Amino acid sequence: MVGRSRRSPRGAEPPVDGRRRARPARPRPGTRGTRRAPGRGPSPPRRLGTVAAQVFLLQLIVVLVLVAAGAAAVVLQRRYDGETSAKQRSLAVAEAFAHAPGTALALQSPDPAALLRIPAEKAQLNSGVDYISVLNSHGIRVTDPEPKLIGTPAQEIGRAMAGKTFTETFHGKPTDSVRAVVPVIGADRHVVGIVTAGIEIQNLGRVLDQQIPMVLDAAALAVVLATAGTFLISRRLRRQTHGLGPAEMTRMYEHHDAVLHAVREGVLIVDADGRVLLANDEARRLLDLPEDADRRHVTELGLGPDMTRLLKSGEVASDAVFPAGDRLLAVNTRRTAPYGSAPGLVASFRDTTELRALSGRAEVARGRLTLLYEAGVRIGTTLDVRRTAQELAEVAVPRVADAVTVELLESVLHGEEPTGAENRMRRTALYETGTHNPLQPVGDLVRFVVADTPMGATLRRGKAVLVPDLHVAEDWRTRDPEGALRVLDHGIHSLITVPLRARGVVLGMVNLWRGTGSARFEEEDVAVAEELVARAAVAIDNARRYSREHAMAVTLQRSLLPRDLPEQDALELAWRYLPAQSGVGGDWFDVIPLPGFRVALVVGDVVGHGLHAAVTMGRLRTAVLNFSSLDLPPDELLSHLDEMVTRLDTQTAGADGEVSPVTGATCLYAVYDPAGGHCAVSRAGHLVPAVVDPAGRVTFPDLPLSPPLGVGGLPFETGELTLPEGSRLVLFTDGLVENRGRDIDEGLAMLGAAVAHPDRSPEETCRDLVEAMLPEHPSDDVALLVARTRLLDPSRVALWDVPFDVAEVSRMRAEVSRRLRDWGLEESAFAVELVLSELLTNAIRYGAPPVRVRILLGRCLICEVSDGSSTSPHLRRAAATDEGGRGLFLVSQFAERWGTRYVAHGKVIWAELGLGGTPTPDAETLLNAMAW
Repeated sequence: MVGRSRRSPRGAEPPVDGRRRARPARPRPGTRGTRRAPGRGPSPPRRLGTVAAQVFLLQLIVVLVLVAAGAAAVVLQRRYDGETSAKQRSLAVAEAFAHAPGTALALQSPDPAALLRIPAEKAQLNSGVDYISVLNSHGIRVTDPEPKLIGTPAQEIGRAMAGKTFTETFHGKPTDSVRAVVPVIGADRHVVGIVTAGIEIQNLGRVLDQQIPMVLDAAALAVVLATAGTFLISRRLRRQTHGLGPAEMTRMYEHHDAVLHAVREGVLIVDADGRVLLANDEARRLLDLPEDADRRHVTELGLGPDMTRLLKSGEVASDAVFPAGDRLLAVNTRRTAPYGSAPGLVASFRDTTELRALSGRAEVARGRLTLLYEAGVRIGTTLDVRRTAQELAEVAVPRVADAVTVELLESVLHGEEPTGAENRMRRTALYETGTHNPLQPVGDLVRFVVADTPMGATLRRGKAVLVPDLHVAEDWRTRDPEGALRVLDHGIHSLITVPLRARGVVLGMVNLWRGTGSARFEEEDVAVAEELVARAAVAIDNARRYSREHAMAVTLQRSLLPRDLPEQDALELAWRYLPAQSGVGGDWFDVIPLPGFRVALVVGDVVGHGLHAAVTMGRLRTAVLNFSSLDLPPDELLSHLDEMVTRLDTQTAGADGEVSPVTGATCLYAVYDPAGGHCAVSRAGHLVPAVVDPAGRVTFPDLPLSPPLGVGGLPFETGELTLPEGSRLVLFTDGLVENRGRDIDEGLAMLGAAVAHPDRSPEETCRDLVEAMLPEHPSDDVALLVARTRLLDPSRVALWDVPFDVAEVSRMRAEVSRRLRDWGLEESAFAVELVLSELLTNAIRYGAPPVRVRILLGRCLICEVSDGSSTSPHLRRAAATDEGGRGLFLVSQFAERWGTRYVAHGKVIWAELGLGGTPTPDAETLLNAMAW
């Protein structure tokens, strides 16, 4: 109730806030206790807490906010309109003056100030702007209302100097203003000067200051009108609220008492001193209160220590459960201070005895459902058999058991089909709540040789076996009496053993144990254990099958990758290959020695994962090996490889559409020549390699990028690098720098930081990259190849330009013999002279100039003869009547290897001879081959 109270004929006076303070003066039949009539007193004064005052204050605040917002909007709008009008007026004046006849001519005259000062002053006075300033083509003021500014440069007129007209609100010297800047265009269409006109911002403010009092007066009038209207409405509301008569008030109190005593929830009102003011019928029944409970202290009611403490302290509680005799009561308490004039506490009581029992069973069922849900989420997160078994044990402890052991068949651990004796298993997982468990540790072989044990019965029947009390059960001790005694001494007293079955086949066994402090297992626990183990069995079987397929794919892939790096002198090499944890991919690398001590480096990546990717990788690596034997340039080799991939995809699509295509595979092919430190690189969709110079500076060279293999449409290109001795070339696949947590750019930056250290060997570089870049379980294959360059000693390289004359052959033999003697290779001189004579004679007879001879000394001796012809010689068997055709046969007999490679202009025929003397070929074979 709000406002001044009215007295009823019976003498009852309702309180100001509409709440009952005490019982009526006359007791009513059927109620307990007595009721005291409230004393008469003066009406309480009007306070801010009344409804009328609150409504009045709220409406006043709303009006003030609206008036303030309206005034602010008017001020902002006036200011905006003033600036807009100033810009338009300034622009009109500046353009009129700039385009006026004679302005451009005056600016181009010897004394523009004398010609423009008076027109500018007149235009300023007539237009109403604060200033008009004329500037020459250099931005220097020619005329200005302030004489001291004439001859000074203007600010921020660059756009006008470029021929653009603009308006702006300028802040700076000489004054803040709204100005327009207009270029003056001469007859030659060039800017010969600038006209600026503007109105100072302080003058705009004066206009606004004249309008603000008017706005504030209007706002004050609105506040007064709103306040008066709100006051009248509030007064009217108070009068209407006081309109209730005595009969209506009495009826309201009767309804209040009827509801209070008829509700099926106990209500107890306690004052600030802890004395009972009111207790309804349900509270008296639930709490078993005495007849004279009113005005007694709560400590005298025998409610129990916990409930008494709660009611006495005045704390707020929600659904706190307390015992009351044979009942469980849910108690809610709230303070009366914010709602009544006197402080106190209102407590409500609800009988939850039956609900508690039902909720207990529901809580158990909810806990089991939650356990099974968590098992589905937490078991099988990885495709690892041992880890999945450990996850099963961790989920079951401590919510189902205090300790869990998991035993699996040896064949299952190896990824094979579950075969063999089921009574021999390997303990795979053990998890417990405590320490020093007497159970056999992980890794032990567990034998179930006695059929009467719970474990044996579980395997025989294929169902879970419950042993509620291990102390009275004798059969489980027969296998290991001493171990069983240690288990009992440790406090373990109850067991459930469950077979681990999937697809009708036993994979292992799970034992759940309970110890001291836990209740024994019951039949309801068996169903939960079986459901939990059944879900884990599916995950373990999936992991087992994946382990088998993964092992097969890894074995196949590693058999297709190089087992070791070949011997060569051009590069110091180190490599890493890491298969993906989730599936084998098609990444590969290769190191291929080439003639002339050159070395080819290959890195590639096949799209997809699994056996198909591994097999495709092997096919591509074999193709690269075959093409490299032809000693092709990198771009030509990738072109041939691209054609092969296209044919493979065409054949695959025609034979079986389910096989994944090869298109999209990437490859990088680089050839390094230690004679000059040159490296030719071609890449088909592959990442650019990192180059680390001897000082540790890292670069990613800008090499030509061609589409991935099988895409076609564009030619392949070759990029050239010159690498100083000691440089490191880092070749890698995208699995090293890219994953779900970072993109390629971030990965390349991390790679650059990891290798940016001088004097690191390739092996150390590989180790640094793996530690810095890769997680414990990479999601993609990684192939990494690091090569540190070496240069061939110039003293071990001999090069001659040979005139195109057969007579030069003998001279070249003598030159080569002298160089061999300098190298201490006199024993090889005969074979080298013979090979050189044959190769050089063929080049001069059948080739084209220029002809060059180069001898390289390394782990073997290389003899090279190059000419400008692209015609390649080939070995053949000469007939008895042929006069020639036996030279290359002699070369093949004295050389360990020989061949031809094509260069940009011609070809190179090379022969590789061993050091320390060349074995003499069989004389009879030579004579038969050379017989006429």
